[in-house]
Amino acid sequence: MFRRCFLSIFTNARPCKPTSKCVHKRALMTITKGQMKIMNGGDTHMKKRTLFTERASDFLESVFSSSDVSILSSEVKSRDFCQFYNNLETKDRMVFLSMLARQYGLHQDIVLETAKNVIASEERGDAVILRVEERLRQSLVPQYQQLFRNVSRHEGGVKFLVDMRADILTNITSISNETDSAYLRSTSNSVRDLLTLWFTVGFLNLQRVTWESPCDMVQKVSDYEAVHPIRNWTDLKRRVGPYRRCFVFTHSSMPREPVVVLHTALTNEITKSIHSILQTGQFKPIRDGDVPEEDLSVNSETEDSSKITTAIFYSITSTQKGLQGIDLGNYLIKQVVRELQSEFPRIYQFSSLSPIPGFKEWLIMEINRNLHADDIGETVETPLLLDSEIEKLKPVSSSDCTNMYEALKRLLTTHEWVSKELTCKILQSILLRLCARYLYVEKRRGYALNPVANFHLSNGAVLWRINWLSDMSMRGINQSCGMMVNYRYFLDNTTENSKRYLENHHIEASPEIVELGSLKNVKKDTDV
Repeated sequence: MFRRCFLSIFTNARPCKPTSKCVHKRALMTITKGQMKIMNGGDTHMKKRTLFTERASDFLESVFSSSDVSILSSEVKSRDFCQFYNNLETKDRMVFLSMLARQYGLHQDIVLETAKNVIASEERGDAVILRVEERLRQSLVPQYQQLFRNVSRHEGGVKFLVDMRADILTNITSISNETDSAYLRSTSNSVRDLLTLWFTVGFLNLQRVTWESPCDMVQKVSDYEAVHPIRNWTDLKRRVGPYRRCFVFTHSSMPREPVVVLHTALTNEITKSIHSILQTGQFKPIRDGDVPEEDLSVNSETEDSSKITTAIFYSITSTQKGLQGIDLGNYLIKQVVRELQSEFPRIYQFSSLSPIPGFKEWLIMEINRNLHADDIGETVETPLLLDSEIEKLKPVSSSDCTNMYEALKRLLTTHEWVSKELTCKILQSILLRLCARYLYVEKRRGYALNPVANFHLSNGAVLWRINWLSDMSMRGINQSCGMMVNYRYFLDNTTENSKRYLENHHIEASPEIVELGSLKNVKKDTDV
């Protein structure tokens, strides 16, 4: 019964028209002309686009016209495909890939016919059903997937597919035609499925990058850094120097190309401030709230392994947009943990020091919701601010601002609080509580709303501590009001924590976070 209900999806769909070359070309040219008239309106440009679609259609016909009778034939065609694609402009690439998906994706009529055969074979025994289901499975594989496999076999082929998918992900939001967008998304998913098989941990190589590593690798580590941009060569040298570790994953099909980069600081405590990591290259514990002066004496001391008990993962970057949706960071952290344990037997604490992107944006949105709830007829069940917090804000609000939600919004958007010690002190407890709520309570489809939190919690980490004035760069202030968070990895519990989060949406958090983020405190305060 389940099989019949499931396959009815196919049988109730409308079969496609006959797929001869001339019909395909006419349909594609008609679509393209309509789009070009809207976008450009010029006959000359439309003629150029028509010529391009004809040339592209003829090329694809030559690639798929006959089965590859030899390895050499398939290799030549796949190389020609890569060369043709690389020579196209960005806008033409999207048109070309849309044509590829339309003409050489699934044969919908074959899919529907095979689906009907599966239903018809239900009474003929398991052996028959399994054979027909296998034919259905094969019919659901796009024709172009074999071409992509052939592309992957020659030098640079895997990187080509990664970059091609990156092109799709970058440009798909600008595609106005819904059908074209759907075809491109399907092509992206097909490439992703192949890349997921090829980029499993068994095919990845862990490599430490030092100042003595090849120049191109060191330069790429600098160029790809997205969490805390590297400012100059001194900064770069410090991040791969003493009491620091930079590890990358590379792939045999993409040599000298880091796929994921993980920066780690080696300390004797779980660090609260990113400034203590980025602005000093020595083993110097820094008091809470201090912002150290920049230390220019790079590599000025030799590591003392007896001091090192803690590893802080302060930056992890996926360098290839085309690998989006393929989880590699989790495997990198696990391998780095094993590597560090082998190098430093005394190490026993592993934690991230992570940014909180999206917190300030969420907070401003919640302030606006509380401000305008009555205007839009919405009821706010749980107020954003406690009554006691509203009272705290009154002394630091502008004289012309009587609404404390407006006052808080003005403080945050103008950054006035940063330079005022009293205001900063008053905001500390308020923003720490709201940040705990954002990380611990706010969800999307059952999982943490914040993407960085979702990553670490999926890996089995514990939401451990929120740090005040941890990143007072302009970027940190704009993202999270200067706060950062430690996700702590208790190695004996990561598997169980990950399972509970992924299956039951349970966030493992420290008692401090649970107390801060609990909405019970809000209700108690409003009940007083």
